[in-house]
Amino acid sequence: MLMLRLLILCLALSVSLSGCAAVGALSRTNVPQNVYEIRAPATLPVARGRAQAIDFVVEVPAASGALDTESIMVRPSPTQIQYLPDARWSENAPVMLQTAMVDGFERTGAFRFVGRRPLSTSGDVALVTRLTDFHAALVPGTESAVVRVTLIARLVREDAASVVATRRFSAEVAVADLGNESILAGYDTAAGGVLSDLTEWVLATRRVATGPS
Repeated sequence: MLMLRLLILCLALSVSLSGCAAVGALSRTNVPQNVYEIRAPATLPVARGRAQAIDFVVEVPAASGALDTESIMVRPSPTQIQYLPDARWSENAPVMLQTAMVDGFERTGAFRFVGRRPLSTSGDVALVTRLTDFHAALVPGTESAVVRVTLIARLVREDAASVVATRRFSAEVAVADLGNESILAGYDTAAGGVLSDLTEWVLATRRVATGPS
């Protein structure tokens, strides 16, 4: 809790990036970190009838180096990056989201096979994504934040190496305070909204008839 308060003070006062980075470096080496995980939404559409006879491959989302980490990002300003000192993701954020997507699409029962890699040399359809936002942005002059999650998705036919459809998914969730639990709840809600919309879009694009889970 002490290190979290130091982070909040660092954000609120907008001190230099190097000063906050020192706090972050110290926390990573000396403070035990709680581990959090983003999972597939509990409620997703379910395919009616027989699964489509395709291998559906979910690739790891592309992301910048600042996002490709287990650390949980907080932005004091648009040009500053910090991380929660006593919490981390279960895996690097892109891999964690890939796991959630694979689990979610498996649960829909829409495709013969869903995985990180194809069963043979190549899959039939691939979901290629890019993670551009995955952070909690501090609201200036307050002790609140907004969690932003943005994912750009493309459905690709592997045999023809052609893009079938493209869409941008984004969600923002207001967080009333800077406590870990509030921030992580915001991440969970925002990511859940994006993953739900992504799943519905893929199934609709593939013309999969669905019903409630």
